[in-house]
Amino acid sequence: MTTLKERITEDMKAAMRAKDAERLGAIRMLTAAIKQKEVDERIELDDAATVAIVDKLLKQRKDSIEAFEKAGRTDPADKEKAEAQVLQAYLPARLSADEVAAEVKAIVAEVGAKGPGDMGKVMGAAKARLAGKADMGR
Repeated sequence: MTTLKERITEDMKAAMRAKDAERLGAIRMLTAAIKQKEVDERIELDDAATVAIVDKLLKQRKDSIEAFEKAGRTDPADKEKAEAQVLQAYLPARLSADEVAAEVKAIVAEVGAKGPGDMGKVMGAAKARLAGKADMGR
């Protein structure tokens, strides 16, 4: 079984062979972010940490798209959309809104949350359990 990092490397090689500059640029950006994290923390990233980086980059793309569209700049927004689409392929299947709601209810019950003051406990548990599987903005 190949790791997510190995899959990304293979996709980069395939994009080079196909001379797909747009896809290659997005994958190189992802690879650079992964290597930066590994060098900074002197660790070898596993699939979960790699998914977290993909998720972070995807969120940055979404924020950029929103800003470009507000400013009426369609060319950079289209470029960001293309990069987001490439990054999306490296995330595991996302849970539906109903599945996320069910998971959050279960987490609330597990941590014994009673009100808004317990939001930190719930969010911590939710991040640990749903990382990469759900849009944490929800």
